[in-house]
Order: sequence, then C-alpha cells, then structure tokens
Amino acid sequence: MQINDLFNILHNSLESQNNGKKISLKDMADSFGISMRTYQDWKLGRAKPQAAVVVMEMLGRLEDDEIIRAVRKINKLKD
Repeated sequence: MQINDLFNILHNSLESQNNGKKISLKDMADSFGISMRTYQDWKLGRAKPQAAVVVMEMLGRLEDDEIIRAVRKINKLKD
C-alpha cells in the first residue's frame, strides 16, 4: 500500500461524510495547516509525509461508519 492511497481513501471518506460535497485540496490543506502543494504531493504520491498526525486528524474527523469503510478499503489494498 502506498501512502497516497491512504490519503485518497481518507479524502474521499471525508467528502462522503460531507454529503458527497467535494472538498478542494486547498480547503483540506488549509484545515490541517499545511500548504496545498504539500497536500497535493501527498495525494499524488510525489512526497511521503512524515506527519502521521495529519492522517490521525483525518481519521478523527470521520464518523464511525466512515472509519470502518475507509479501513476496509485500506485493508483490501494490502492484498
């Protein structure tokens, strides 16, 4: 599994939790206090973040059902 897969799953889960409304890369990055370019590089796999805190914050914003769906998708990537 690649780190960008994790970021894409979590980003999509946050959008799903937001009634399917798209969340721009800029808005997502701003909400975590990072630059849009950094977040974009993580999502595209051009950079591997050292900031696991951001991943944990994303998980913390999800409702339980979305966490379960995201984790199931992540687990399928391991196969």
